[in-house]
Amino acid sequence: MKFHSVRNQSPPASFHEALFRGIAPDGGLYVPESIPLLPQTLLDRIAEHSLPYLGEQILSAYIDDIPPADLREIIGRALDFPIPLVKLRDGLYLLELFHGPTLAFKDVGARFMANACSYFLSVEKKELGILVATSGDTGSAVAHGFHNIPHITVYVLYPSGQISRLQEAQMTTLGGNIRAIEVEGTFDDCQALVKQALVDPDILAVRSVTTANSMNVGRLLPQIVYYLWGISQMARDPQTSGGPPTIVVPSGNFGNLTAGAYAKRMGAPIRRLVAATNANDVVPQYLLTGTYAPRPSVRTLSNAMDVGNPSNLARLHTLYGDDVGRMRLDIEAISITNRETLEEMGTTCRETGYILDPHTAVGVAAARKVLERGAHSGPIIIAATAHPA
Repeated sequence: MKFHSVRNQSPPASFHEALFRGIAPDGGLYVPESIPLLPQTLLDRIAEHSLPYLGEQILSAYIDDIPPADLREIIGRALDFPIPLVKLRDGLYLLELFHGPTLAFKDVGARFMANACSYFLSVEKKELGILVATSGDTGSAVAHGFHNIPHITVYVLYPSGQISRLQEAQMTTLGGNIRAIEVEGTFDDCQALVKQALVDPDILAVRSVTTANSMNVGRLLPQIVYYLWGISQMARDPQTSGGPPTIVVPSGNFGNLTAGAYAKRMGAPIRRLVAATNANDVVPQYLLTGTYAPRPSVRTLSNAMDVGNPSNLARLHTLYGDDVGRMRLDIEAISITNRETLEEMGTTCRETGYILDPHTAVGVAAARKVLERGAHSGPIIIAATAHPA
């Protein structure tokens, strides 16, 4: 499998090359040259498979420059925590992605990427700099995933005063090979600095650098796995009916939603994808109007989703052939206000006793809007992206 730039101005790259470059030389994000179909036999018996097995079957279709035994070991080390599917109420499920060491879904991609980088670097005896911009979850997940990994130094850029104190502490107290840099500005400013550095010839002349944001395919591809794992768990519930689920994804930089779109294209039984955003609603407006108008992000209660120019929309454009009409067939986007977020946290707690974090609450509120329209049938799985703590 080769990977090419969404801008089509750079030569194809292997997974190894795409992993270590982060962004193609032309400044575009890497995407796989094709989306492989999952074997029908695997889908027919999906309820029988374990999380590591699904991970191996999915990722081996994209990664052919790591021997199967080594890839299996990397996946086993990365996916070593539970990802349970929890029934919130009839027809509504939460896929709890927050049982990793930093309590957020990005542990999955960050831990896989760290172990994949470590594998290649141990063979090649090289040093690598990891640059990452964060609006909350990514920085802490990457910092912990790469902490004390040999041959790697991590630089985390985060917007001053715009992430939680716990997440800031998770990044700034590790030391060692982790360097946390507080930036006066927004997440978009941090992301712009990372993008500039990754293609700066003066930097690249003196050291190897890549990114651990969802801009990197090494972060993105592992996230496909848990959508299949959620469907696998749902298939084991004899009370589940109504056909393939709709997947609701709290969305900021749209890497998680892109992974869900890849899963659907691979043949995963997904009825539809719903991107749940906060007040930073450039993608809902794009799907509504067909005009993409990025703008500076605004602060909300779901701070890790405060993104005004999501990078991974470029990957979705490539996947759907730059056809917003085709994208609308698979993806709906719903914006949720701060007030609706708080109301959903209260309503869910009163009705079920379940405590939602603000990001997952955006997803549940969007799912409620889908149900209230009355045009939906079938179960809904919401990506529970962060622990309420």
